[in-house]
Amino acid sequence: MHEPAPKPPTSDVTPAHIGIIGAGQLGQMLALAGIALGLRFTFLDPSAQAPAGRLGRHIQAEYDDERALEQLTVECDVITLEFENIPVSAVTSVSHHNAIYPGARALAVAQDRITEKQYFESQGIAVAPYAAVDSLESLGTAVEKIGYPAILKTRRLGYDGKGQAVLRTPADLPAAWAQMHEQPAILEQMIAFTREVSIIAVRSTQGELAFYPVGENRHVGGILHRTDIHPDDPAQAQAESSARRVLIGLDYVGVLAIEFFEVEGGLIANEMAPRVHNSGHWTQNGAATSQFENHLRAILGWPLGSTTGKGHSAMLNLIGQIPPRRPILALPGVHLHDYGKEARAGRKLGHINIVADTLNACRVHTAELERVIAAP
Repeated sequence: MHEPAPKPPTSDVTPAHIGIIGAGQLGQMLALAGIALGLRFTFLDPSAQAPAGRLGRHIQAEYDDERALEQLTVECDVITLEFENIPVSAVTSVSHHNAIYPGARALAVAQDRITEKQYFESQGIAVAPYAAVDSLESLGTAVEKIGYPAILKTRRLGYDGKGQAVLRTPADLPAAWAQMHEQPAILEQMIAFTREVSIIAVRSTQGELAFYPVGENRHVGGILHRTDIHPDDPAQAQAESSARRVLIGLDYVGVLAIEFFEVEGGLIANEMAPRVHNSGHWTQNGAATSQFENHLRAILGWPLGSTTGKGHSAMLNLIGQIPPRRPILALPGVHLHDYGKEARAGRKLGHINIVADTLNACRVHTAELERVIAAP
């Protein structure tokens, strides 16, 4: 696939115009970070209610609409992506006429779980045992190889626990395969991990690299519930090493997140996200430079900002509803981020960042916050 050559740094005198494919909460937070830098934004998104639409020009069209993509390419100095499920063909088309980061290669790797696993392995990064599945018969063969328990996932598009089924006995196979709707899938061995962690990394058009402190993640119902940041996490060195290999190997530009399972003996890569990531939202208030600002700096070829943490941080997702603001904002070190989305069960509507000087204070404030959120 065609990949654009590294672009020289964008002028820091004339305000740059950034095009973003996608206008959800991630696009909104990118724009909020960029407006403070004097940047302008145009978004391409099919939804009339896209949260980021109020922060710039909104081209309402499908992601693969050639005319809309051409508008974005002509109007903007550089293009970026809000999420990874944009058609690779659209990114390739844009790349022939303007710089777009991340590029088509990174997107193609991240969109297919088999390709993603193979890429991790090519970089010497450990993954859980896996097998490709394309029929009920091949699922049976894969289970014989992988064993129980295992998890069956769609190869493409699944996120936040969607498109997944757990297999514990042979009786689970028919229903699990039916859940895949006869789409290509991947069977992965379920890992007995001690915790889930992720790293947010960034690489600029100039090849400059930066890494944020590792986050420890807790999921509920397949959706990220909470991320805790502690300075000097023992997983930092290995996570950074893996992220560095992926960034350089893909000639990647922008923010990249990699999620890992921690097991005895080290880290096993689960998946990567070629974009700003939910587990990095804490950086808005808990780091010297947020992941959103650094993504924009990276694609513009500007110097990256410091990723140093401000003491101890945590992030809580708000799923399904935004709780009353007054009791939340009365707690110390709390920062509310409301995406302005219509409430719906299972939907990410916002998040809360907690920042404290000590680990104990951060834990106490986060526990109190969780009690307030859970209160009727």
